[in-house]
Amino acid sequence: MTTGPLVGAAGSGAAARAPGEAAPAVLDVRDLRKSYGESPVLRGVDLEVRAGEIVSLLGPNGAGKSTFVSIVAGLRRADSGSVTIAGVDAIAQPRAARRMTGLAPQDLAVYPVLSARHNLRLFGELAGLRGRELSRRIDEVARALRIEPLLNRPAGRLSGGQKRRVHTAMALLHRPRLLLLDEATAGADVETRTYLLDVVRELAADGSAVVYSTHYLQEVEMLGASVALLEAGTVIARGPVRDLVAGHSTPAVEFRFAGPAPLVVAEPGREDFAVRRGDLLRIATPDPAATIAATIPALGEDAGRLRGVEIVQASLETVYLALTGRRYASGGPS
Repeated sequence: MTTGPLVGAAGSGAAARAPGEAAPAVLDVRDLRKSYGESPVLRGVDLEVRAGEIVSLLGPNGAGKSTFVSIVAGLRRADSGSVTIAGVDAIAQPRAARRMTGLAPQDLAVYPVLSARHNLRLFGELAGLRGRELSRRIDEVARALRIEPLLNRPAGRLSGGQKRRVHTAMALLHRPRLLLLDEATAGADVETRTYLLDVVRELAADGSAVVYSTHYLQEVEMLGASVALLEAGTVIARGPVRDLVAGHSTPAVEFRFAGPAPLVVAEPGREDFAVRRGDLLRIATPDPAATIAATIPALGEDAGRLRGVEIVQASLETVYLALTGRRYASGGPS
């Protein structure tokens, strides 16, 4: 997709680096903690995101993703820890940090009685843009997200996907050094999802750092993102997908039964690799075909209760499975 510069000056430092030189850290979070009453939500989160990097923040509902994004964006106060954005202490200097940050939260934030153009103009002015520069940036982001024909329509009359594009466009107007997207494609149609992912890739290529919170593992692969896996308020895995798969993931075979699953381990010494949960027997194995062939005869009379067999290949999904014991569904882990 060719859209023209979405980031411009914000990403200009990336091109000036010497070959092999590491990109600078745009976001640096250390030991971030947050509780609501007696319930801890963030338990010492560390996360660094460099210029040009897309980090997908993954985790189940309640893992702390939205709280993390809100604190980094300056919308909530942390109990302790530090947040630095492009060298600025975001906790001590929140206004300065917000000028370098773009945020598109999960809940849509458009004024329904205003046109899409007026929504963009309002948020652009709040970000400090004026006059011709603001008009030019509205044209650029509208072209990138394919909302040019929608600019003069009241936002309240747009479809859900169209509102989502306008909502995201607001976060891009001021060329943020750091872009925070919290469930950016939640409820979006296929067309909107495609445009949003294209824009995120282009922003990173231009030098922005992107934190992309999502439930959809497929989007992580489409974006070429690295991963920060958040579980119970801590980062339990961090790195490129290929490294996480190599370090944590093994294929598995899942056997579904009518009624409770039996504990059957076809290979002696592999008890630690077999897990029962309700009607499910899951066996981690480097050779799924051989495991199926050995396990079914070992079921004995329980074979009559077998309802299905599925091979789960090594992937980001099996990384999550290996680390938490739960599979990751498109709407969240289960």
